[in-house]
Amino acid sequence: MSGAQFTLFSHKGGPNGWKVAIVLEELGLTYDTKFLDFQSGEHKADSHTKYNPNGRIPTLIDHKNGDFVLWESDAIIAYLVDTYDKERKISAADGTKEKYQELQWLFFQASGQGPYFGQAVWFSVFHPEKLPSAIDRYKNETKRVLSVLETVLSKQEWLVGNKASIADISFIPWNDLAINAVLGEGFDFIKEYPAVAAWHAKLGERASVKKIRDDKEKAKTA
Repeated sequence: MSGAQFTLFSHKGGPNGWKVAIVLEELGLTYDTKFLDFQSGEHKADSHTKYNPNGRIPTLIDHKNGDFVLWESDAIIAYLVDTYDKERKISAADGTKEKYQELQWLFFQASGQGPYFGQAVWFSVFHPEKLPSAIDRYKNETKRVLSVLETVLSKQEWLVGNKASIADISFIPWNDLAINAVLGEGFDFIKEYPAVAAWHAKLGERASVKKIRDDKEKAKTA
């Protein structure tokens, strides 16, 4: 162990682990990332499922809080800000309306963006058969989610309150993947979803996001 506060079990390509990493960077928390090899089944091995019975990523261990273990990315994010974002730099204060709006967007990201974008990637890129009906369905659902974001962000700069928060950050990695791998050639992000594109670009200028995008590229070739 290097002395880092956290161990993060992740995957080089999977967006959800990188989402947690962005929040760790935002809060200045130290962590070691262990990338699991899905091809060899490391995510389903006893060495991982003893922490995460679902056998997915991410899984986080907080070594300075009694080796507390948590899985599901948005639950991890909520834990991190509630425990370590005392100045509420990227989160809303407990008991406020903004806190519940923040949770609203985290739930929407987990139940809407992640599953639909994930299925869009699967059927567009990885599924052994090309099924046009499935590809069209999930591409359309991807656009529907972007449309929800566009409706809100065309009226305000950030999803909650007057600052970037975990509500916004939680969407970054899946948006990156969808824009590059799902919607493909002929898709004009700026033209079709101008407010979302501007919001996504602003988030991309954050030091934490730049670092994690760079780390992800390095991990691909490691």
